[in-house]
Amino acid sequence: MHRSASVQRLLIYGLGGPIIALNLWLLYLLFRLFLHPITIVSIAAILAFLLNYPVKFFERVTLTRPRAVIIVLLVTLTLLVILGVTLVPIVIDQTIQLLNKIPDWLATSQANLEHIEALAQKRRLPLDLRVVSNQINANIQSLVQQLASAAVGFAGTVLSGVLDVILVVVLAFYMLLYGDRVWSGIFNLLPPHIRFPLSTSLRLNFHYFFLSQILLALFMVVSLTPVFLILKVPFALLFAILIGISQLIPFIGATLGIGLVTFLILLQNWWLATQVAVAAIIIQQIKDNLLGPKLLGDFIGVNPIWIFVAILMGFEIAGLLGTLVAVPIAGTIKGTFDAIKSGKEANNVT
Repeated sequence: MHRSASVQRLLIYGLGGPIIALNLWLLYLLFRLFLHPITIVSIAAILAFLLNYPVKFFERVTLTRPRAVIIVLLVTLTLLVILGVTLVPIVIDQTIQLLNKIPDWLATSQANLEHIEALAQKRRLPLDLRVVSNQINANIQSLVQQLASAAVGFAGTVLSGVLDVILVVVLAFYMLLYGDRVWSGIFNLLPPHIRFPLSTSLRLNFHYFFLSQILLALFMVVSLTPVFLILKVPFALLFAILIGISQLIPFIGATLGIGLVTFLILLQNWWLATQVAVAAIIIQQIKDNLLGPKLLGDFIGVNPIWIFVAILMGFEIAGLLGTLVAVPIAGTIKGTFDAIKSGKEANNVT
């Protein structure tokens, strides 16, 4: 009898595994098929989630929710227009200049490598940098071709981006007005022992994560910009914004951004690159050790290994958007299971 039960269990697991894998694969194909609209809806949901806090503030000042939503959206659009008129043109101009400068920087780095190799040969040192030099030369030609092709499709990309921004704003407006009804309708489909811990964990994880990541990114941009200007770093504002945006990628984003900026400056000036790396790392340590714990706290409690696995899986499934939402989703899953488990243990004790 015991052997029969074991065989039945093995058959269930053996047949259930491929069925679950097939369903996950089909879901992945559907997700990839509708990736663009899913991305727009997700960004609108995140924007609505963040704007919901000032909306609630205006509601406490005896305003109706529709009026509060309209006021918050008007203020947000005004700020976006101001940034679009002042900051965005500077960033675009510096980006174009940087793309034009990169081939020259690569050529300069190639000349520096040849100079180092010549000095090594005079001192009879076994140093051969021809492979690296040839690779840099190939990268220069490839980069020039990519820039030429990218310039052709730039207008179409800008137009598509503007339309996406309009869709995001419109969706966020309706989510602020009717989002509570939609979420309550979705959560009401779940059983109570899952519904309440899931909604609580989802709200807490996304609240702490996105709010804290945006504040930390702003801190990096505001702190690095004057430092880069003092060091006379070329494209100081662009590089500071690049590091700040990379901060939105959890745990490894700021390091990757600092590494990329340091590498680009290293192509031109190794001493300036060293100063930039030291200054950025110091500010990053201040952010990680002083501001990060106060803003983030221990809101997810997920093992760092699983965090990196979640980031990699999120990037593989949905690119940058998947990378951004991977950590709060992992924290939501863990928080929900912990709440369900603690509830069952409490019921067993009673």
